Amino acid sequence: MKIPPLDLKRQYASIKNEIDSAIQNVLNHGGFVLGPEVKELESKLAEYCNTKNGVGVASGTDALLLSLMVAGIKPGDEVITSTFTFFATAGVISRLGAKPVFVDIDPDTFNIDPELIEKAVTPKTRAIIPVHLYGQSAEMDEIVAAAKKHDIPIIEDAAQAVGSTYKGKKAGSFGLTGCFSFYPTKNLGGYGDGGFISTDDDETADLLRRLRLHGARPKYFHSIIGINSRLDSMQAAALLVKLKHLPEWHEARRTRARHYDNLLSDIDQVKTPFVRDYNYHIYHQYTILAEKRDALKEYLKSKDIGCEIYYPVPMHLQECFKYLGYAKGSMPAAEKASEMALSLPIFPELTDREQDYIAETIKEFYKA
Repeated sequence: MKIPPLDLKRQYASIKNEIDSAIQNVLNHGGFVLGPEVKELESKLAEYCNTKNGVGVASGTDALLLSLMVAGIKPGDEVITSTFTFFATAGVISRLGAKPVFVDIDPDTFNIDPELIEKAVTPKTRAIIPVHLYGQSAEMDEIVAAAKKHDIPIIEDAAQAVGSTYKGKKAGSFGLTGCFSFYPTKNLGGYGDGGFISTDDDETADLLRRLRLHGARPKYFHSIIGINSRLDSMQAAALLVKLKHLPEWHEARRTRARHYDNLLSDIDQVKTPFVRDYNYHIYHQYTILAEKRDALKEYLKSKDIGCEIYYPVPMHLQECFKYLGYAKGSMPAAEKASEMALSLPIFPELTDREQDYIAETIKEFYKA
């Protein structure tokens, strides 16, 4: 039995006629960039996120970068974020000449520890980027309180969390902006790169739309400097089809997660994902903490079971951030996660039989 971490071919097969028709429609009308599908997606996804506005961009990374630009981040500023995340979260801060200020994580949820944010604030702090990692929302009550206390904008990295909720409120609706990725592996993924920014602020949305077009308004007239970050109509067309199926896909992932929880509950060397009672976890990843993680990963791969490590090196220990002076051991929760976290296959089309095989293989490894 060969099981990939994610099987996009199975997903496409289940919606092939809808996808093919949507893409053919774009080919017919020829508006390939920021076409009518983009406007429709912006409207429907903003509604889905419970925000007033939505802005389609070229990638999740650009969503973060543009959000920092709108927030006025400049060289010398500081931006607080999690050390346990994909590189883009921190990379966009540095690209603007600002300083990433890393904070350790809650060892249970893998999300930024809100109690440490307050301690990281300085007179130079200009933004906070909480990351809703693996599909579970960060602790937004405490984060919002800290941001309001110091009058600092929140930019949510919700790249992995479209549709997740915190106490009934959608990820991406708490801060100045919410930043989403349409990378193909995401729960709402396109057939290439793409991104989205949610916001309740009309002026922010208007500025984002200018910035994604090199700052031009009208065309060829530039009072500000922006970037080229436009969403393709074909991606939007595919995403509109997928958005209709997203709620059922979320529930399928949650069902798969519960099945894993039951299958792995008696393995002492494995800790299954912890979910806050008030969170709606969409399981972009099903990530366990496993003893002898690297050996387990190799054993699973030898049995044709796909699995991935997200993330093997936390940001504060990355070579490019060595100049910041963080020492090994300074963020123990994230460092432990980087040594033990392993993401198992999870997607709506995964079968009970495949999950049973994965669990049996993990048990075999630890018995050996």
